[in-house]
Amino acid sequence: MSEGILLEQLPRPTLLTEAAREARLRAAIPQILAAVEGETDAIAVQATLARLLWDTLVQTNWCGFYRVVAPGMLAVGPYQGAMGCLRIPFERGVCGTAARTGQIQRVPDVHAFPGHIACDEATRSELVIPIFSAGRLRAVLDLDSPMLNGFSSDESQLLDEIFHLEGIQGLAW
Repeated sequence: MSEGILLEQLPRPTLLTEAAREARLRAAIPQILAAVEGETDAIAVQATLARLLWDTLVQTNWCGFYRVVAPGMLAVGPYQGAMGCLRIPFERGVCGTAARTGQIQRVPDVHAFPGHIACDEATRSELVIPIFSAGRLRAVLDLDSPMLNGFSSDESQLLDEIFHLEGIQGLAW
């Protein structure tokens, strides 16, 4: 599937209605699963997921992974967008909070989040999904948007479900 996601190409950033964003994500999920099916290399999987989610979630200005590289430490992994923070301790920022608590962090306004790390000053909202494999936190998916309230609870639920699907859960993380 070298052509990427087969969805209407939209200019970035575009904040579609919540219903349109959910429909777009639902349409992309089978394509995403097909693209990574059978791949066993964690970096290849993360790079592919970052690219395909970037194409799908057109409201983002950053889409990628922070990997657990040591106890209490995340390091940037494959991503799309501007330069990301290289390392994030579990004690800092939205990504660190998601890693520390193991809970999805949906932040409609990052300026209202205590301890937010401004890797990109343009970011206004953020969604971080912790990714577990074999009962251990392996990474977080970090999504940033230059618009307030750029992510819905339905999108966060759908993205979380992707990482619990058998086709993704069985991959090397």
